[in-house]
Amino acid sequence: MREILKFSAMDFEEIYEIHRTADFIRSRNFARVALQFPDELLKDSRRVVNALRQKLLSSREANGDGGKEVRLFLMADTTYGSCCVDEVGASHADAECVVHYGHTCLSPTSALPAFFVFGKASIKISDCANTLSNIASTSSKPIVVLFGLEYAHAIPNVRAELIAASSLLSGSKSNSQFHFADVMCSVISPLKDHKYSDELLGPVGDSTDSAEVPVAAGSRHSIGGLIWDLPGGHTMEDYSIFWIGSQNSAFSNVVLTFNSCEIVRYDAKENHLVTDLSPQRRILKRRYYLVEKAKDANMVGILVGTLGVAGYRNMIHQMRDLVTGAGKKAYTLVMGRPNPAKLANFPECDVFIYVSCAQTALLDSKEFLAPVITPFEAMLAFNRGSLWTGAYVMEFRDLIDSTAVKVTKHTEEARFSFMQGRYVEAFDSEGSFLSL
Repeated sequence: MREILKFSAMDFEEIYEIHRTADFIRSRNFARVALQFPDELLKDSRRVVNALRQKLLSSREANGDGGKEVRLFLMADTTYGSCCVDEVGASHADAECVVHYGHTCLSPTSALPAFFVFGKASIKISDCANTLSNIASTSSKPIVVLFGLEYAHAIPNVRAELIAASSLLSGSKSNSQFHFADVMCSVISPLKDHKYSDELLGPVGDSTDSAEVPVAAGSRHSIGGLIWDLPGGHTMEDYSIFWIGSQNSAFSNVVLTFNSCEIVRYDAKENHLVTDLSPQRRILKRRYYLVEKAKDANMVGILVGTLGVAGYRNMIHQMRDLVTGAGKKAYTLVMGRPNPAKLANFPECDVFIYVSCAQTALLDSKEFLAPVITPFEAMLAFNRGSLWTGAYVMEFRDLIDSTAVKVTKHTEEARFSFMQGRYVEAFDSEGSFLSL
């Protein structure tokens, strides 16, 4: 959506989905609506507000029912990451819902319903389809096609052109070689017992074969607001991944989560294929190093990286139980967006656990005085005897109550520290660390 301003040919109201947004607000009878914009789209915010206000007014006059007057509130500076719905900022205006513009992680909300406008970034349909077809011709595995949400509008066209082109070359065999993800939803409601609202406005892209191939239990996958099904008996290791979009946090999430898959990226902005993902692969080595460093920590700070993503309180409590069960001291810190200056005020903490959405979870720890790790990495570090199999979980909601805290208190067994190069004792009967 960052490229929106460059495309004069695309209608402004279509890009920002003014009509759909107004229909959503009117259908729910909301009277106070918060509009959340990331920094790069603030230049369009005033125009969007005026267009939306005009559409709501004309709709009200056309219906002649004297409905509620809708007040719009613009949110420019988010409390945490701009990809998450800022429920804290919206609550200051007593908003009844949030309309979120631009890049999003589609994390479920805790208190307010949210409507998402992904935007419509430019992409050359034929070039993308040809590149995907060429990759398929040289790949021995079927391909799962994932994409940035700003390209969701173009995926049905890419798929249609790909099917038309491949049918001329190799018949129906090529059609089953591709599995396109769908957008999970564009509306999220705050439901306690569900990760996502069941009230979907319909997927933006069409699933390639979900209606044709029976799906076995456990073969559904989701990441970053995308969802797709695999045939029974298949796992992601059996597929290659073709990513359409930029090298951003959503793509890093895919690379880390599916690190055992072959992945290529089609850069729609530059119109070329990127196959060298070594920088992203090196992130895993860095994360493993931070896990080993965290094992030697005595005092742990738990950073609250969201106040809106559903389940964050449960994860904070789970992290506290994990840390205290390992004989370490835990402190919970709420400070908005962490930065080196803020964390430097807590020199007593040897490591920080950052509880946030998957796309903001990885902080560049090189800039911080102490490592900043994810809840998944904390489970590896503080669960005695845990081994990293190579699997990586970015979404903290997938970890809630999934792993019991298995810490043997007051154990006398020594642990080898890779950071210190010697055996160390975990803790004594008073919870203090001992070394051998």
